Amino acid sequence: MQNRRLFLKQAGLTAASLLFVEKIFADPYQPLMPFRKPVEQLRIRGIVRSQGKGLAHVAVTDGVSVVSTDTDGIFTLHSTSNQEFVYLSLPAGYAIPKNPTGTALFYQAIEANTSGEATVQFDLARLAVSDTKHAFFQLADPQTLDEADMMRFKRETVPDVYAMIRHLDAQPMFGVACGDIMFDRLEYFPDYEKGVKEMTIPFFQVLGNHDVDLHARTDETSAATFRKHFGPSYYSFNRGEVHYVVMDNIFWFGKYIGYIDQTQLDWLKADLALVEKGRTVVVFMHIPLYCEQHLRTGAKEPSNAIVVTNRELLYRILEPYKAYVLCGHTHESEYLHDGGVEIHVNGAVCGAWWTANICHDGTPNGYSVYEVNGSNLTWRYKSTGKPIDEQIKVYPKGTDPAFPHEFFANIWGADARWEVTWYEDGIRKGPMKRRLGVDPEAARLFAGADLPRRHKWIEPIKTDHLFYAQPTAGAKEIRVEAKDGAGRVYSIEVRR
Repeated sequence: MQNRRLFLKQAGLTAASLLFVEKIFADPYQPLMPFRKPVEQLRIRGIVRSQGKGLAHVAVTDGVSVVSTDTDGIFTLHSTSNQEFVYLSLPAGYAIPKNPTGTALFYQAIEANTSGEATVQFDLARLAVSDTKHAFFQLADPQTLDEADMMRFKRETVPDVYAMIRHLDAQPMFGVACGDIMFDRLEYFPDYEKGVKEMTIPFFQVLGNHDVDLHARTDETSAATFRKHFGPSYYSFNRGEVHYVVMDNIFWFGKYIGYIDQTQLDWLKADLALVEKGRTVVVFMHIPLYCEQHLRTGAKEPSNAIVVTNRELLYRILEPYKAYVLCGHTHESEYLHDGGVEIHVNGAVCGAWWTANICHDGTPNGYSVYEVNGSNLTWRYKSTGKPIDEQIKVYPKGTDPAFPHEFFANIWGADARWEVTWYEDGIRKGPMKRRLGVDPEAARLFAGADLPRRHKWIEPIKTDHLFYAQPTAGAKEIRVEAKDGAGRVYSIEVRR
């Protein structure tokens, strides 16, 4: 039945989807016309419980409608044959169930009988400790292309994450693979799952543009393999006081743009209708909701493949909340505010596509560690294989020919809240100047038509997380000190 449905989607919707793409480019804020095709009405009855007792007020959805369980944990959901899954917005205070592979299990396939009826049961285990304080790991762009890439992921990233998990062991944790888990080679999903299992905590997955079925010619069919492994491509869950949402912003039609379709926007409105206004909401997506890469590279406007074209619609939905949007995709570090939300663009697990140990802006290969206390988030970027306190790289005076008398530091985790000062021979000299430039190590590794040898299309990219200062001619020791938004201080000393 599922294969037949997939065939019908592919055969009947390809031409229509290509026409709709033109409509998106013309007006990204105009909702798409709904696909009109015969559907069967389904009724799903179910219960959510823990230790045999029903759980009230748990949100349940099929990706379109959202209902809440009654006082006995019972729900009825009216769905259609279009929908593949029924799933929970996992409630706070309960463990995140896992598939045998280690990925998060919050869904069940809809299997209706001949009368159009389906029944489901979700059993949850209460956590032994409160999750008001918890942590999560954001892994953007593992992007493994072949066995060599997967080996690096397993030998470098997996044990590094596991070590951090052990370090934070006193609190509930989860992980999020924030898209481009693969580099088009979806047959490596099982190898990724093995890595997840070794990291020991449940992992949620975000669909990236390199995680789609390349043969698909409609967005509706493009995530079939992803859904087979990981379930729905958009959903929500709760930990402590925070509501988390995963969105699918890859609109695929043989190529891709950043776009959130009307079905998801309507679902999100219904999902957030059950979330108290003013709460902290964290949204994960692959393509940045917005970024300023185009400003750094001299383009007039961002590419439709680099930002979400209809982001204003999401901004409006998130207005009543303290919202963060966590992304990947660009293989660089960027922290900004736009549309009333805070946007974090995470450096890549694979760096510059596993060609070196850094991204093309000089950010080391790595991932982010977020710690949550109540509704407050703090975060740090964790460079793979290095201590988490290693947040600065300093280049000596003369390295940048545009400023030959200055030294500078690449501080990849720096946002507007960071304070960066410098000391000369123990004397505080004041703040360093933030400027646009190219990381010298990235230039050495990636600049030019012949570098890097494996992926010659990679080039270094301008970044704005470089900080400059001019020492005196006789300076013997320079120290850079950076304080992040949480008040944590990092420093590095350089002797002449």
